[in-house]
Amino acid sequence: METLKHFMDILASPMGMLGMLGQVLFFSRFLVQWIASEKKGKSTIPLSFWFLSIGGGFLLLLYAVWRKDPVITLGQSVGLFVYVRNLMLIYRHKSSQPADA
Repeated sequence: METLKHFMDILASPMGMLGMLGQVLFFSRFLVQWIASEKKGKSTIPLSFWFLSIGGGFLLLLYAVWRKDPVITLGQSVGLFVYVRNLMLIYRHKSSQPADA
């Protein structure tokens, strides 16, 4: 019971809410990817997946730093680099495509 109270106290704090929002954003990217893949009938990664990854990853990074958790901080830092880099590659590819393509 004490553990549950501890969890609820953390979740009720502003930083706990921020961390939970980060988790919701981060999880929602999987739902978006799944729905997009089901609609196309093949595995696909929509652009919104990367934006949700950045939003959720950034909020989780803030939460991890606040918690002084080096494992999550490192994981989210590396993840953010990958998400931003993927968007850079997507936009670079789109800008090199002919306008009528």
